[in-house]
Amino acid sequence: MSPMKLAMLATTLCATVAFAHDFQLKSLVVSNPYSRATPPGARIAGAFMAIENQGKESDRLISAKSPAAGTVEIHEMAMDAGVMSMRAVKGIDLKPGATLALKPGGYHMMLEDLRKPLKEGDEIPLTLTFEKAGSIDILVKVEAMGASRHSH
Repeated sequence: MSPMKLAMLATTLCATVAFAHDFQLKSLVVSNPYSRATPPGARIAGAFMAIENQGKESDRLISAKSPAAGTVEIHEMAMDAGVMSMRAVKGIDLKPGATLALKPGGYHMMLEDLRKPLKEGDEIPLTLTFEKAGSIDILVKVEAMGASRHSH
């Protein structure tokens, strides 16, 4: 491998490690939680992440809370006959060996009654509670307004 390619590979690997943003609770791994910056006066925002169940038993995401919002609900967004709907759900099952993607257009955390606008570069605390594993405190990175996916 040429020195230039080796240097580029090393830079890429270092950047990947530097931006890793994972949290672990028992056999559950929460990866790269993020939200989007909000305009002044916005009262809601979504939070997105991946949750991998590396264990041999199912678990269930049952709630979330954050001091950045009055309430946090687990939401599902779906299209039915060309009509988008969003609704709160009581929880999401996490099967063994599976990864749950909370992303725009699907399951996500809805932060309601924001205390202040979310600014790019901020990190907001979020506590996720699972039926079996218990609770974990994570930090949600705030990305650019309108970001279509996690930039890391």
